[in-house]
Amino acid sequence: MKKLKKIVMILLIVFLLTGCTKQLVVEKTNDNGKKIKEVVKYEKGENATGQVLTENILCKPKDKELVDLYEKNGVDTEKIVDCSSFVPKIDSKSGIWDNLFVKPLAWVILKLGYLIKNFGLAVILAGLIIRLILYPVTNKSAMQSENLKKAQPELQKLEKKYANKANDQQAMIQKSQEMMAIYKKYNISLFSGCIIAFIQLPLFIAFLEAIGRTPAIFEGSFLGLQLGTTPWFAISNGNYFYIIIPIIVFLVTYYSMKLNATSATDPSNPAAASTKMMMNVMIGVITISSFSLSTAIGLYWITSSLFTVIQNLIVMRSGNNASIKKS
Repeated sequence: MKKLKKIVMILLIVFLLTGCTKQLVVEKTNDNGKKIKEVVKYEKGENATGQVLTENILCKPKDKELVDLYEKNGVDTEKIVDCSSFVPKIDSKSGIWDNLFVKPLAWVILKLGYLIKNFGLAVILAGLIIRLILYPVTNKSAMQSENLKKAQPELQKLEKKYANKANDQQAMIQKSQEMMAIYKKYNISLFSGCIIAFIQLPLFIAFLEAIGRTPAIFEGSFLGLQLGTTPWFAISNGNYFYIIIPIIVFLVTYYSMKLNATSATDPSNPAAASTKMMMNVMIGVITISSFSLSTAIGLYWITSSLFTVIQNLIVMRSGNNASIKKS
């Protein structure tokens, strides 16, 4: 628990010192004469994407309509470098998050994009490279999940053994000791099992900011899909084939969570109903959110989730092979 608290504190400090994305906001007067602020969206023009524009873009757009939209709303694009010339530099005005995560990640995607001449594929490759670097950590987490599944029969017996002793303090102490013995037997560390959750969110936010602030990326395309376009905007304008992104997001998210689920979702477990409901809610929220996020972010999420699925399948297969050899 002490290690877990330290990790949480570190993450909080990073986010507090962050230089987050600044949405491009314009001040307007409504029908009642009251001044209101509205975010600027790229909704008009031949290459419109429907995305919310960011004020602190890292490099200059090429699309003239987009350049004009930025200029119209107070962003001096002449002072911004071309995306092909962008180099991440430590800026005292930016936070740690910006300098150490967002800018370097944007630079990596740009370099890959210019090298292979496709920014959609660059987003996919960048996601894979990062997941490969983190593989030792995430693989350990996957193994912990698999070990927890193997321990479930004994843990369920333990729950039944102490089912009617919730008010007996001595019995609860004994239960905790027996539970720790089971964890030790199956080499389970609850902290290791939580690592992937701490990694996934910051990575997602870093990709979200890097893509949203780098015009060369969201101006690009992949397999006929414009990377900056949100599926909802595309579908609303008759481009129904963009529905493929939310569909794939749903499938890989569902399968990834299903593989990660332990028998805590087993009907014999008292908390099964609430656990299953929470998992379904998460799948629903992620799928619905994918309609309003750019196609590039959808590609990253699909890549990351597929990597997790394959990794878990490998761990499960190696675990089953080990069980066969023992028997």
